[in-house]
Amino acid sequence: MSNSSSITHFLLLPFSGTRQLQLLHFCLFLAIYLVALLGNGLIITTIAWDHHLHTPMYFFLLNLSFLDLGVISTIVPKSMANSLWDTRDISYAGCVVQVVVFVFLVTAEFYLLTIMSYDRYVAICRPLHYETLLGSRVCLHLAAAAWAFGVLNALLHTANTFSLPLCQGNAVDQFFCEIPQILKLSCSTSYLRELCLLVVTVSFSSVCFVLIVVSYVQIFRAVLRIPSQQGRHKAFTTCLPHLAVVSLFISTVFFAYLKPPSISSSSLDLVLSILYSVVPPAVNPLIYSLRNQALKAALSKLIPGCFQKQ
Repeated sequence: MSNSSSITHFLLLPFSGTRQLQLLHFCLFLAIYLVALLGNGLIITTIAWDHHLHTPMYFFLLNLSFLDLGVISTIVPKSMANSLWDTRDISYAGCVVQVVVFVFLVTAEFYLLTIMSYDRYVAICRPLHYETLLGSRVCLHLAAAAWAFGVLNALLHTANTFSLPLCQGNAVDQFFCEIPQILKLSCSTSYLRELCLLVVTVSFSSVCFVLIVVSYVQIFRAVLRIPSQQGRHKAFTTCLPHLAVVSLFISTVFFAYLKPPSISSSSLDLVLSILYSVVPPAVNPLIYSLRNQALKAALSKLIPGCFQKQ
């Protein structure tokens, strides 16, 4: 039996025991990581460069791209290095840093997606009050609140998790340090405090989820009342990318953390963690830019010939 004071490192879950598959995992994650860096980097550069995109919607998208870059950079490089060098190790301090940064970024991203839903609601349902309700100062305060809640949530969970005595060894059943998997290493009754904190977090997240659903119900009702087909199409093109991003993120996160223990398995946990932590940062730039004419036009000016105006 071991305890947290004697643990100097953790063992992460390997993707495969064979060298060929480890190298394949390295190449796949490298490709996804480069796509995420390129896509989010282009969005950040384009929004910062083009003054026509200095609006609330693109300001929040800018923040989302920063968070996506942070999420994938927190977990993927270490996993790639482990596969490349055929190791499973992560230091105790490295695991703590990975948990606090990852929880901070994911929490901030969830709150930011809620704010972005409110932005779309105001833009479509209350367009005459848009500049009043979402002025530059309000946008800054909303974005700062999302980041601040992320920091607070991360510090509480990390401090609570790593204060628990660990009695079940040091092998984490995930490819990065994730709180539910670390809790499985704790003593049988000592994790109840962290579970209570998780319940509080889930409760706040559920409120955000309800706000997102209500926002989009109101948005769709307003869009369907628009008389012209062109007007409805324009409204949908500004909302559907965000709805796709929200659906992918929330569905995978909620299922990963709230699924019944009876269907839990290492392979399922691995797939779900990839879906909510690795896939969104890579596909979000594509989702947002695919049907967004303003963003495509700005990108075509920044990188001539890459996009054709439609």
